[in-house]
Amino acid sequence: MGRSRSRSSSRSKHSKSSKHSKKRSRSRSRSRDRERSKKRSKSREAKRSRRRESRSRSRSTTASSRRERAASPPERIDIFGRTLSKRNALDEKQRKEEEERRVEMERQRKIRQQEIEEKLIEEETARRVEELVAKRVEEELEKRKDEIEREVLRRVEEAKRIMERQLLEELERQRQAELAAQKAREEEEKSKREELEKILEENNRKIAEAQAKLAEEQLRIVEEQRKIHEERMKLEQDRQKQQKEEQKIILGKGKSRPKLSFTLKATE
Repeated sequence: MGRSRSRSSSRSKHSKSSKHSKKRSRSRSRSRDRERSKKRSKSREAKRSRRRESRSRSRSTTASSRRERAASPPERIDIFGRTLSKRNALDEKQRKEEEERRVEMERQRKIRQQEIEEKLIEEETARRVEELVAKRVEEELEKRKDEIEREVLRRVEEAKRIMERQLLEELERQRQAELAAQKAREEEEKSKREELEKILEENNRKIAEAQAKLAEEQLRIVEEQRKIHEERMKLEQDRQKQQKEEQKIILGKGKSRPKLSFTLKATE
C-alpha cells in the first residue's frame, strides 16, 4: 500500500511538474520571440542609420572632389591628349574610394559580428534566467505544496458556502413570491366573496320588499273581499227581510196593505 501511494504521489507530482514545464516552455518561447523581434527591429534601425551615414559620407567626398577639380589649375597633357595630373587624381580618388569601401565593409562586418555575439549572449542569458526562474518557481511550489492545497480547499469550501447561501436566498425569494401570490389570490377571493354577499343582501332586500308589498296587496285584497262579502250579506239580509214583509202583505196578516216601494241601493 505504501509503495502504491508513493507511486501515485510521484506520478501526480510528475504530471504537475510536466504541466508546469509545458506552461514555462510556452512562456519562454513567447518571451524569446518577443526578444528576437525587438532585436531584429534594433538591428534594422542600426543598419539604416549606417547606410545613411555611408551615403552622407560618399556625398561629401563627391562634393569635395568636385570643388577640388573646379579650384585646380590646368594640368599637363600627354600625347593622347589626357591631363596627367587629372588622371593621377582620378586614380588616387578611386584608390581612396576602394579603401573607404573596404574599411566600411570591415566595419559593417565587425558590427554584424558584434550584434551576433550580443544576440547570442542575450539569448544565453535569457535562457539561463528562465531556467533559474523555473527552478526557483518549482522549488517554491514544492515547498508550498501543502499550503497551496489548503488554500485551494479553502477557496472551494468558500465557493460552496457562497453557492449554498445564494441557493437558500433564491429559495426564500421564491417562497416569498409564492406567499405574496397566495395572499393576492386570497384577497381577490375575499373581495369577490364580499361582492357576492353584497349582491345577495341586495337581492334579499329586494325580495323582502317585494314580499312586503305583496303581503300588503294581499291584505288589501282580503279586506276588499271581506267588505264585499259583508255587503253581500247585508243585501241578502235586506232581501230576505223584504221577502218576509212581502209574504206578510200577501198573506194578509197585516191590517192595512202598505204601499209597495221598490228601491235599488248602490253597492260600494
